[in-house]
Amino acid sequence: MTETMRWFGENDPVPIEYVKMAGVSGIVSSLHHIPIGDAWSIDEITKRKKLIESHGLRWDVVESIPVHEDIKVRGGNFQLFIENYKTTLSNLGQCGINIVCYNFMPLLDWTRTNLRYPCEDGSLALAFDWRDLAVFDIYIHKRPGAGNDYSLREAAEIKSYFNGLERTKLAEIEDNILKGLPGAEPSYTLDTFRASFDRFKKLDRNALRRNLILFLQDIMPTAERNNLRLAIHPDDPPIPLFGLPRVVSKEEDLAFIFAAVDSPANGFTFCTGSLGVASGNDLPGIIQRLGDRLYFIHLRNIRRLGSGSFVESNHIDGDVDMKSVVRNILQLMKVRRESIPMRPDHGHQMLDDIKKLNINPGYTAIGRMRGLAELRGLQCGLLD
Repeated sequence: MTETMRWFGENDPVPIEYVKMAGVSGIVSSLHHIPIGDAWSIDEITKRKKLIESHGLRWDVVESIPVHEDIKVRGGNFQLFIENYKTTLSNLGQCGINIVCYNFMPLLDWTRTNLRYPCEDGSLALAFDWRDLAVFDIYIHKRPGAGNDYSLREAAEIKSYFNGLERTKLAEIEDNILKGLPGAEPSYTLDTFRASFDRFKKLDRNALRRNLILFLQDIMPTAERNNLRLAIHPDDPPIPLFGLPRVVSKEEDLAFIFAAVDSPANGFTFCTGSLGVASGNDLPGIIQRLGDRLYFIHLRNIRRLGSGSFVESNHIDGDVDMKSVVRNILQLMKVRRESIPMRPDHGHQMLDDIKKLNINPGYTAIGRMRGLAELRGLQCGLLD
């Protein structure tokens, strides 16, 4: 696999010089300083590309070009934002950057409720607890009818859990859900979250899926003309949040997207952590059945805690059969006769990084380097 690592630009607490020390050849990056919905100019793209190349690295993947919320609800200025999106794609193609990761998650991007989950070895992990999300939904957001989404047994558990929480814990839950995680767009206050939620609350699964397909039908000709590969990222976590649908959670969702918009530019990001939370997803099988549309790889592992809850485990130690996954990826690349960009996705906060206050949760240097080393070893063992 082509080894890459995510870098958030010049404000990233992990300097690009440190990323290079990990031994990767490629960078995964985005232009986060450009407002969502605005087109990326060739000048801005070239500036970032030259900076990356000045360190002997390549800008292999764009992650992400955020999809404006107007496009997801198909309202407001969605037509303008789609045109801007196509301009960005065209400009990236002209600059020789050909893989774009994006997502179509409504309201919130990737979501965790605990950013410092204590592991047995003393490191800190990211975690998602369905009870924390339910407490936010029912008692903080106070969504009308939220309690009806849970069984009587679950509702009793949520109430008991809420009654035992300290104010500091409630504030932590609210902050973790609203402030946004690295690469996620946007962050909210409680008031702006409620206002944004109101735009989505009448959008059911069929409507959100329709809006995704219409968006893809509109942008795929531009992607094809510019020799781009668009790689949609699965929902993270792959469950509905706040009663809102998610439409990229299972293998069946991906197959539907590829059948509805049958373009060689229409592919997906194979994220083992996101897809792995849903125990019904057969990850090695997805590689075999949908591998011709697999354009980018996120490798991380999780340990399921029940009811959609999970903690991010070490890369080769969890509920994802990473050995089978990597074996099938190697076979896929052999058949396709090309290397696919991969990045070690997230990592525990460990060693000296535990003491640091200025970090991007999941994207500390040492934890990701451990993950990369484990994945390298696994890949080399399978190649022998």
